[in-house]
Amino acid sequence: MDTELLGRFDKRVKQLGSTRSAFAREALRAALDRSEDAELGKRHRAGYRNLPSTHREFSVPEEDLAWGDDAWSD
Repeated sequence: MDTELLGRFDKRVKQLGSTRSAFAREALRAALDRSEDAELGKRHRAGYRNLPSTHREFSVPEEDLAWGDDAWSD
C-alpha cells in the first residue's frame, strides 16, 4: 500500500475511533457488495438484451388502474 493511501486510511480509522482491522473488514465487505451488485445488474441487463420483455408481460388491465371511491368507503 502506498504511503498516501496508508495515511488516508489511518486518518479515517482514527476519526471513526476504529481499528485498522475493523475498518478494512467493513471496507472489504462494502467493496465486495458493490462488486456483486454491479455483476448482478450486468447479468440482468444482458438477460433483457438477449430476451426482451413483451408488452403483455408488464401490461396492467385498465380496470386494475381505476381507483374508484367505493374501495375506501364505509
